[in-house]
Amino acid sequence: MNKYLLILVAVATLGLTACNKDSLDDKSVITVDKIDYTPFDYWLNQNFVLPYNLQFKYRFEEIESDLNYYTVPATYENSIILAHLVKYLCLEAYDEVGGINFTRANFPKLIFCIGDWEYKNNGTYILGTAEGGRKILLAGVNFITDHLHSASELNHYYFKTVHHEFTHILNQTKDIPTDFQFITGTGYVADAWSTDEYDKGYLQRGFISAYAQHSYTEDFAEMLSIFVCYPKSQWDAWMEEAGADAAALITAKLDIVTNYMITYWGIDLYQLRQTIQRRQSDVANGKINLTDITVK
Repeated sequence: MNKYLLILVAVATLGLTACNKDSLDDKSVITVDKIDYTPFDYWLNQNFVLPYNLQFKYRFEEIESDLNYYTVPATYENSIILAHLVKYLCLEAYDEVGGINFTRANFPKLIFCIGDWEYKNNGTYILGTAEGGRKILLAGVNFITDHLHSASELNHYYFKTVHHEFTHILNQTKDIPTDFQFITGTGYVADAWSTDEYDKGYLQRGFISAYAQHSYTEDFAEMLSIFVCYPKSQWDAWMEEAGADAAALITAKLDIVTNYMITYWGIDLYQLRQTIQRRQSDVANGKINLTDITVK
């Protein structure tokens, strides 16, 4: 089973957060033998389980976590906010463009949340992972309120990750077209993407992000996720910064990505981008209640 990583380059100081049983209230964020269901659990059943057969796990479970990292539980309150955002910005965006049957059939059946990022010893940290077409892990949930003011920051830390990992899951069912990997085939550098040599100038080399230089599979997922998460004005600015020759390479890759999505999945990426941008604006303008867990 391959585990795909989406990693953000950062200089990070790892702080260990202690959690003891005495500090937990009746809305426990750690799974125990007997769970007292909260209003949030009933809301999740109504909005995730019934329509999508999707579990949103906010209680910490050791079996779902990666024991190679120090991790902490996601808080109850921040998990509610994230669940609303995943529902509005991801699930319902795909429903709107591709129909609920597309989302129900293809979106992973488990989202597992942890409170902090997964820090690596090379100065990078993990925003999220996908496993076997079944599960997406979302990290850093306890910082989400720091980024609610900015659609760009929400994308950077959370929702580009969701679309990136969902792309990997789609690729497990329908392979990436062979032509894609040859457009910038000599430019992939595996784990060296995060070194000083490659974390700048990637646009001028024909890549939409530094991480896209890792491999053609990551390049494909970065192309799709970044395209739908950011507005046309930002994409156009990146193409201008890349220069004509490199922009032509990126555009050639984008053409393959958009054709792949419409041919195999019936998803128009331009329509999906427009839908996501509108929904992001709704969130930024306070039109969406991110804390209401009333079951209707």
